[in-house]
Amino acid sequence: MELPVVVGVDGSEHSLAALDWAVDEAARHGAALRIVHASLWGAYEGSESAAGTARFAEPLPVEKILGAAEERARKREPRLVVTTEAIPDDPAAALVREGRNASLLVTGSRGRGAIGGLLLGSVGLAVAARSDCPMVVVRGTGHAPAASGGRVVLGAGDEADGATAARFALREAEVRGAGLTAVRAWRRPHEPMRHPLLTGSPGQAEEEQAEWILEELLREPRRDHPGVEVTHEIVEGPARKALLEASRTADLLVVGARRREGHLGLQLGIVNHAVLHHAACPVAVVPERH
Repeated sequence: MELPVVVGVDGSEHSLAALDWAVDEAARHGAALRIVHASLWGAYEGSESAAGTARFAEPLPVEKILGAAEERARKREPRLVVTTEAIPDDPAAALVREGRNASLLVTGSRGRGAIGGLLLGSVGLAVAARSDCPMVVVRGTGHAPAASGGRVVLGAGDEADGATAARFALREAEVRGAGLTAVRAWRRPHEPMRHPLLTGSPGQAEEEQAEWILEELLREPRRDHPGVEVTHEIVEGPARKALLEASRTADLLVVGARRREGHLGLQLGIVNHAVLHHAACPVAVVPERH
């Protein structure tokens, strides 16, 4: 990765977990780390009073947040190139803008306090829905990826909608020395009456189609990562249920998100909403441009 890994921090436990994850990710890829704190209140902090004297004698809270985050990152990975910045802007807008010059955006799953948790949860959702680069929400506060081995899970979409996510997942598996499990869900068709001349079990065609989609989706990306062991999981039932179950034993769950030019709404489907809110491991949302 040539572009930096960008992580948003606010001093909360969840953002510190995101910071630790981002430090490890940047080190794995040989990338720099950029630590960002964005807040509209920053526009008013540190301004001068009418008498021309500084409003605050002590370091600003944002300075403490960024200073502590930088110190934590350097202690965790001393050789890492680390920069910090306070941005006086709406957090979601600031992070989306940062993502235009980043290899990866990283956030925690919640923020500070009850109200802050709701706010930053909505920020994370907005960033995941609009980011131009891959974005990771670090679920939980104690999940640490294995140093070697482990498992990356790919929620496999159709070939046209999931190729970028597949490449991202394979690359992540490779740098971690992990295996990749590609999960594709399928549903049994409703068949109130089956013709006696039809052969095969009900749903066989749908299951075979799911396997074929996985093969086609991974065919090209696998050529660039021949050392990654790839397994397929073809699961009957809702995709969100299959992925949430797979996340219980995963180091990272990767899903694609279709982006349509000119569409202003939140571009996330029901499956992505479910895993972002409930997965048991960090979730990477990889945009697919159309």
